[in-house]
Amino acid sequence: MPVSHLSPVFVGLRTGLHVLVAGLALFVVAQAWSAGRPSAVAITLVAAAFLVVYAAGFVTRADRNRIRFWSRIWVAALSVLWMALIWLTPEAAYLAFPLFFLYLEVMPGWRGPFTVALATVVAILGSGWAGGWTAGGILGPIIGAAVAILIGAGYHSLQREAAEREQLVAELVATRAELAHQERAAGAAQERARLARDIHDTLAQGLSSIQMLLQAAERADPTGPSAGHVRLALATTADNLAEARTLVRELTPAPLADAGLVAALRRLAQTQWQRPDLAVTIEADEALDLPMATQTALLRLAQGAMANVLQHARATRATIGISRRPAAVRLTVRDNGIGFDVDHWQPPAGGPDSFGLAAARTRVEQLGGTLELTTAPGRGTTVTVELPVAMVTA
Repeated sequence: MPVSHLSPVFVGLRTGLHVLVAGLALFVVAQAWSAGRPSAVAITLVAAAFLVVYAAGFVTRADRNRIRFWSRIWVAALSVLWMALIWLTPEAAYLAFPLFFLYLEVMPGWRGPFTVALATVVAILGSGWAGGWTAGGILGPIIGAAVAILIGAGYHSLQREAAEREQLVAELVATRAELAHQERAAGAAQERARLARDIHDTLAQGLSSIQMLLQAAERADPTGPSAGHVRLALATTADNLAEARTLVRELTPAPLADAGLVAALRRLAQTQWQRPDLAVTIEADEALDLPMATQTALLRLAQGAMANVLQHARATRATIGISRRPAAVRLTVRDNGIGFDVDHWQPPAGGPDSFGLAAARTRVEQLGGTLELTTAPGRGTTVTVELPVAMVTA
């Protein structure tokens, strides 16, 4: 079992069992010598063999293996030695109590309680045959067996709970690491996008303006004394402008780098979103003129909405529409799936997508936009996002 905050409890229980076995074995030997029994030497030898076999089982971890044949041999050897002790001295019946726990630990399923019942019968017969039949000799093993079964059930329940807790902790640690990785990746992507916007809006625009001014100067005086310097400056500006645009393309999110938002959505519809039972349609103008930051946000929102369609909607048709207004752009993701009741819907606890809608709404609000969800059971779902766009796009 993995190390946990319950490990000291299990260690304490096992240590107590070891002390109980050793103490009872020594008690049996001491009783034999104090009573002056002729079989005291034999009792001592059998008790010593019992302790050696018992210790060997824990050294080889036979007590923790509920399948291997060796663990059954180990328990059988202990049982034979214990019955030999009972035959030699009735006080050995006390060793039945720690043996009950071993039977419950090693023998799987119903075999554990069944073996405990057999050991109880042996203890009663052994003590009754040697010392006479008494109420204590009969009720003692029965009560001990019942207590052992109850304690064993509680012990196994505690083990299962500890294992579940360990698994939960491991999952939480893994989730935290994954979230940290995603946050770093998202931070890096945001920084790349910011750098791309800054380069595009400042350096690239400035170089473009300088290039236009130099071109005007060259046309105004193509043969003047400074024409050569103007042409050199124009060539240098063109080279630097090309490099700036290359940097912008490299820093731009990959799906948008080549052909823009609409082409990226069409490519996703033909690859990642393609399903035999789902038709995805893109309704948008290929020449849609939007700032790169707005395109990136719309792409991410469309991907999130389509993830919900693919995982939950059970739809056969989905449509992604993008329409441009003078100062805003609208994204609509519509499907003909099963829909849901917004008023009574609860996200799946701990599910991977339980925060998708809230995250999308937060993203939209941060961009100064609005998100509207329209759905009903059996009537599909429509997600409508509207984002503000500057009047003059870069």
